[in-house]
Amino acid sequence: MDDQELQWIRENVDLAIEQLGPISDVDFGLNRESVEWVEGFIERRRARPDFDPEQVDGLVGVLGSFLGACIAAAAGGRWHKRDEDGWGVLLPDGSTAFPFTKVRKQLRDGVEAGESIASFYQVAVDYVATGKLRDSR
Repeated sequence: MDDQELQWIRENVDLAIEQLGPISDVDFGLNRESVEWVEGFIERRRARPDFDPEQVDGLVGVLGSFLGACIAAAAGGRWHKRDEDGWGVLLPDGSTAFPFTKVRKQLRDGVEAGESIASFYQVAVDYVATGKLRDSR
């Protein structure tokens, strides 16, 4: 089952790049600029009058897969499944980032409520994965 789920994640990443790359204004790929663009995409979706935060499972799957792949690429992480928490990105310091959860939170609550996938990416890559967050305590 895990191999099928990892394949689903890879296919979602490819779909995100294929569908969002051409409509973005950045060099779209597994990079920080693309995560920032996707954050704006989510906010534009949330602003639409027909947006229903309860009907976002497909979007969470695609955008969460993409966010996780971006974090893994930048931090040297890898996909990892924990029974109680589901899929996340295991970071070099041993922590796990949960991109699907963060995407769902931004879709539900928005950046005005502090749910930013770009900030999540930055903290995971620049602080958690490098040990800087732990070392600052």
